[in-house]
Amino acid sequence: MEKELSIAYHTLGCKLNFSETSTITRQFEKEGYMQKAFHESADIYVINTCSVTENADKECKQLIRKVKKLNPSSTVVIAGCYAQLKPQQIANLDGVDLVIGASEKFNIVEHVQTFQVDKQSKICGCDIEDLQGFQAAFSIQDRTRTFLKVQDGCDYNCSFCTIPLARGHSRSDTIQGVLDNVYELTSIGVKEIVLTGVNLGDFGKGYNGNRKREENFFDLIEALDAYDGIERYRISSIEPNLLSDKIIEFVAKSKHFMPHFHIPLQSGSQTVLSAMRRRYPVELYTQRVSYIKSLMPHCCIGVDVIVGFPGETEIEFQQTFQYLHDLDISYLHVFTYSERENTTAIEFSPVVPISVRKERNAILRNLSEKKMNYFTEQHVGQIRKVLFENSVDGKMLEGYTDNYIKIKVPFQQELVNTVVDYSIS
Repeated sequence: MEKELSIAYHTLGCKLNFSETSTITRQFEKEGYMQKAFHESADIYVINTCSVTENADKECKQLIRKVKKLNPSSTVVIAGCYAQLKPQQIANLDGVDLVIGASEKFNIVEHVQTFQVDKQSKICGCDIEDLQGFQAAFSIQDRTRTFLKVQDGCDYNCSFCTIPLARGHSRSDTIQGVLDNVYELTSIGVKEIVLTGVNLGDFGKGYNGNRKREENFFDLIEALDAYDGIERYRISSIEPNLLSDKIIEFVAKSKHFMPHFHIPLQSGSQTVLSAMRRRYPVELYTQRVSYIKSLMPHCCIGVDVIVGFPGETEIEFQQTFQYLHDLDISYLHVFTYSERENTTAIEFSPVVPISVRKERNAILRNLSEKKMNYFTEQHVGQIRKVLFENSVDGKMLEGYTDNYIKIKVPFQQELVNTVVDYSIS
């Protein structure tokens, strides 16, 4: 390049998006682009989008306006799920130069370089049904805890979800491919890897060349646990119907997998679960949590839940609240239902008023805080392994115990990226 171009990134949505943005960042670095913070004036802005909620769409539009104020002549590139779902709508927005769909996300450098020459705005992508292959990604930056993408896409057809439309069919890396990335992460000093994917427990689907693979998620974690180069692994999220007793038993005895599960529930009402087209009954979820706790009483369990799904009555919400209140879990990720185009649920009625959705969200967030406080209190006085990451503000250092209790201590440089015994107080 004749001129060293500057570039800034912003990521909306899930950990998978963050791992992909990190990989894209490294691609641009190799080509000599200078990275800037997103609030600074840059020649190019890349916004990696999510479209799980309506707010993500709105935030994307706000970000475009913001960067055009920072540098009116900048090149704006929109990638990710929103770009795949609504490419023409995004292309029509003032200030957008390139729209990069799922199939071209990791060819983004080439598309940006071409645009710098011909200045031709365009949509780069394909029909999601034609999307083939798997592209690994991982985040590094300054974090000691790294998100490693091992699976992508989803073959489920939950009535509220657009992810299969945005990311395509379920497909994954090979075990050897994952291990190769793990070896690279070991070489740069990473201590903890969080395995990520759209439907992680579906690992093994896809094609290795023209041959269908015979690998599964249990095979993957078994192979990773046998390698001592990484101290800690976490499973980011796994569907209850794919979380087998065999996996639970393995984690309970594992050398490197942490006692921490994140298991999507979405609703404690069987009526709502069925309308959502989830693939398990409430009873199965209860069994999974009970079995985890029978083997690992100290295990942290996180839960995804959606409030305000169409037709969710006050009684059904209270069923969810009471179910979660009584269940031996540690925290909640609460999502407010929002209508998404091209989903079955958009036709469902009656629609829950926005004000009621927000109220239910607040109730469950409050419950989550109480759950986490209670879980932490149960471990006061115990000594647990903590991986300290980096300084939040230059004064305090943050880290997590093996079972995901957040610890803050006064900053000490020698603790950064180390695993130490810590007495919880």
